[in-house]
Amino acid sequence: MAFFRGSALSLLQHSRMLASVKQSRAFSGKTRDFGNKIYRVPAATRLRDGVATHAMFSASSSSEPARKESPQRQQHSPASWVERWLPTAARPYAMLARLDRPDAIWLYAWPCFWSIAIAAKKGELPDMKMLALFGLGSVVLRGVVCTVNDILDRDIDKKVERTKSRPLAAGALTPAQGFNFLVSQVLLWLGFLLQLNSRSFIVGASWLALFFSYPLMKRLTNWPQAFLGFSLGYGVFLGSAAVKESLDYAVLLPMNFAVICWAVLYDTIYAHQDRKDDIKAGVRSTAIMFGDNTKYWLSGFGSACISSLALTGYNAHLAWPYYPFLAAAAAQLAWQVSTVDLSDKSDCNRKFVSNKWFGAFVFGGILCGILAS
Repeated sequence: MAFFRGSALSLLQHSRMLASVKQSRAFSGKTRDFGNKIYRVPAATRLRDGVATHAMFSASSSSEPARKESPQRQQHSPASWVERWLPTAARPYAMLARLDRPDAIWLYAWPCFWSIAIAAKKGELPDMKMLALFGLGSVVLRGVVCTVNDILDRDIDKKVERTKSRPLAAGALTPAQGFNFLVSQVLLWLGFLLQLNSRSFIVGASWLALFFSYPLMKRLTNWPQAFLGFSLGYGVFLGSAAVKESLDYAVLLPMNFAVICWAVLYDTIYAHQDRKDDIKAGVRSTAIMFGDNTKYWLSGFGSACISSLALTGYNAHLAWPYYPFLAAAAAQLAWQVSTVDLSDKSDCNRKFVSNKWFGAFVFGGILCGILAS
């Protein structure tokens, strides 16, 4: 009897185990089978853009099955090398100097590179050490300009969708921290100028005054883009002064005017990203002033830019290879103006960034024109 009782108990336990397994399988099916509610598992705290964020999760009454998140949502991939490699404390300063967006550095460097190349002796390569030095100087100068701009425009930036996340506008840095960072960058710029001759030091130091004034122009005139072009065009004199004792104004003045027209073209396209916000904030720009006629104005400035560069090559006695490159540069500008969608912010930014290739075409033409002379 004891044997049969033991067997009966074991069979009873075995049947209960099978029932438990079946029940667990029933409850491990689709989420909607569990009381028509979706329960999301609390996620750990994540670090996004240097700020800790906590996701709030709760049961939601939904008859739809839970959707699996895409890999892009599951893991935050940093937008730039700044977020990947720099310490958290250094990131706001790097973003204040726009080191996370290095493409625009070329717009500061190309005018200097053009004048350094055109100042070289006929049949010889330009001074490579000088080109490298000005490349580093352009990184510093662009950081100075962006920092000054953000310090003066921090209240305006808060009202513009694209700029409200900048370090000073968002409160990641205080104005005092921004000012101290500016001073350190200015000292770096002066250290760069000390590597050049005395004429270049004077030209380069006075260049800062133009860039310090630029952020104020959007409050005073409808042509801040032209003032930016005038400031950037000053680089052709600095580059030439670093190589030659005397300045050839027959070559440099048309080159300077070409840079002004070029800057008005690309910065007007850039300003169309913020046109609606700028109108509300009371900021002036050629993008607002040109309005529906923007592309006609851009065509005019593009034509003036190419004509001035042609005159530059003629006065500098550049050989024929310069002109096919100039034609390619003209085609690049024509492509920008004809295809840009001024109502599409992303397309405006793409066209703006593409101007580094325009500068490369002109530089390549000057280089080949000098070597073939």
